Amino acid sequence: MASNRRVLGALAILVLCVCTSPASDAPASADKGKPHIVVLATGGTIAGAQASQTQQGYKSGTFKVEDLIAAVPTMKDLADMSGEQIVNIGSQDMNDEVWLKLAKRLNEVLKDENVDGVVITHGTDTMEETAYFLDLVVKSDKPVVMVGSMRPATAVSADGPANLYNAVAVAVDPGASGRGTLIVMNDEIHGGRDIEKMNTTSLQTMASPERGAQGLVNTGKIVWFEPSMKKHTSASEFDVTEAATLPRVDILYAHANMSPDLIDAAVANGAKGIVIAGVGDGNMTGPALTAAEKAAKGGTLVVRSTRLATGIVLRNSEVDDDKMGFVASGELNPAKARVLAQLALMKTSDPKLVQTMFYTY
Repeated sequence: MASNRRVLGALAILVLCVCTSPASDAPASADKGKPHIVVLATGGTIAGAQASQTQQGYKSGTFKVEDLIAAVPTMKDLADMSGEQIVNIGSQDMNDEVWLKLAKRLNEVLKDENVDGVVITHGTDTMEETAYFLDLVVKSDKPVVMVGSMRPATAVSADGPANLYNAVAVAVDPGASGRGTLIVMNDEIHGGRDIEKMNTTSLQTMASPERGAQGLVNTGKIVWFEPSMKKHTSASEFDVTEAATLPRVDILYAHANMSPDLIDAAVANGAKGIVIAGVGDGNMTGPALTAAEKAAKGGTLVVRSTRLATGIVLRNSEVDDDKMGFVASGELNPAKARVLAQLALMKTSDPKLVQTMFYTY
């Protein structure tokens, strides 16, 4: 572990010596004193380590939040830093229990008048889902910035240190307030509702294919674009303060010759909602469509999304949603549609009311 920390520290200093501007040019606090940023760590590649720098595989969540903060000492020029370890896992293991724990702690931290913003370290595999979940349940307009990396901390040319520095720079910037959950990766700033992981291994993996980035950040210097016009955070109706669990919602991938058995099995095993990652405009085979209609009329929430990377699933286009009792996901991909469906089901299973939520959020 000690050798890994030395490598991490050396790489971080190397990256930041190359990337950051002189202190006079870097984003700095006013004479009022530096803002206080809390880092909530959940693990992921940004905290990962390899057995050797040339090894492709690595173990997520090896380093702790204290290691990550110490590895980027120039962040202290931007803010007073403190950190908490929520969990230390690869984001493929992210689950409802961790979401609720993270959301509740995040809202507690944001209530502290001495805290100006929060940075959350997270793996990239399910970052888009956690980001949208937090976008819907955070009850503050203070900056919440998620950050990860595509290369582990011990890799040659690790991207985590520069991403983390930029995330803190965004969190202390007044322009980040009121924008909901933001994600900083590879010099770009994205909204939690819009972002998707687009590539398995590329540094340029995060994108917002429908709406575009909300800004750019390079060595701490920020250019802002248009914010999201959808409701989020303090304007959101969703609240998980007292929640112990979230409703089960399954995602089913549509394909040629899709069997209705998959839908029947989801209902039989307790799914309160089903999201169909449909072909084209959220479509599926005739037998699957019949099974989905039966499920919807039996009280299971059925949401039509698409397995395609871009495009909007239109209501009552190829499928008669009104007649069958379905919800059309609009811009939301299957993963994000599942998040909104889970929260919606805590309020209602009426597809008409849920459809309004999909238009709103």
